[in-house]
Amino acid sequence: MISDATKARTSPLSAATFARFSKEVAKYPAEQKQSAVMACLSIVQQEQGWVSSEAEAEIAAYLGMPAMAVHEVTTFYNMYNQRPVGKFKLNVCTNLPCQLRDGQKALNHLAAKLGIAKGETTADGLFTLQESECLGACADAPVMLVNDRTMCSFMSNDKLDQLIDGLKGVAGGSDSKGVAA
Repeated sequence: MISDATKARTSPLSAATFARFSKEVAKYPAEQKQSAVMACLSIVQQEQGWVSSEAEAEIAAYLGMPAMAVHEVTTFYNMYNQRPVGKFKLNVCTNLPCQLRDGQKALNHLAAKLGIAKGETTADGLFTLQESECLGACADAPVMLVNDRTMCSFMSNDKLDQLIDGLKGVAGGSDSKGVAA
């Protein structure tokens, strides 16, 4: 286990972050503290906007598990950003049901409107566009998530344009974590 003095000198994570980790770990039996890995990753993401390899290593050390095991969780779920992203992260579902109802067309429309390819961030830092696997709303296809929180359904080109214009309108003064779309 890393000492508090060492954490203070070398950790990319704050003491407040470790305090939040402790609250999550306390929810599990001591021998199952690794079960808090997703909660710890979420805490880092909330505080820093993304999960660096250094943060993964800190989480691994804190939970007493291999760093690769933490990295596997980070890379499995697209809700964890492995690099900095724009203020608005747009995940468009392109799984088969959405694909059959224009999910790929929605992704392509956003890419053209924003002037970026999937996986890229606009030069102004506002938007990151990502392809997503099933979001569990097949009947509402095409669907997308804004900032991993707000589900948007039946996303025609007009609705996509309205969404982007609306997000640009609130970009200067809102907390994007709770954006309504």
